[in-house]
Amino acid sequence: MTSYLIDINLWVAMTWGKHRHHFEARKWMNSNPDARFLFCRLTMLGFLRLLTNEVIMGEDTVCVGDAVALYDAWMEDPRVEFAPELRGTEALFRHAMAGFANQPATKAIADSYLVAVAEAYGSTVATFDKALVKTAEMRQVPSVLLAAAKSL
Repeated sequence: MTSYLIDINLWVAMTWGKHRHHFEARKWMNSNPDARFLFCRLTMLGFLRLLTNEVIMGEDTVCVGDAVALYDAWMEDPRVEFAPELRGTEALFRHAMAGFANQPATKAIADSYLVAVAEAYGSTVATFDKALVKTAEMRQVPSVLLAAAKSL
């Protein structure tokens, strides 16, 4: 069974009906009925943070309690699991960050962590983010780059 470590942007897109990539995100998820979809601590926290951020969500911003309820609803789906950090993930994280050692790459830190978690679980990273896919490729971790919706 394939497992996917889902990036924050994809969790939000699959959840929020007004997200510009909602249709593509749900179509992708529904096309993988036998897959496992993983949250890790970073994606769970980012999901909650973005849903409660008015700059991101506008008039659809939710309070913390409602954001937690949306996360809990995902956790009721039998295909969705929380992936706690496995022993050895920190070493994988440090290896993933090594390629960025000589540059200021704040975003690369989170991307490196997601790649490390996926690597530890033998999962595929799923995202709309090209930079995250490049980080996964550096570590030879499988990834899926979903096609973003075309703007009209």
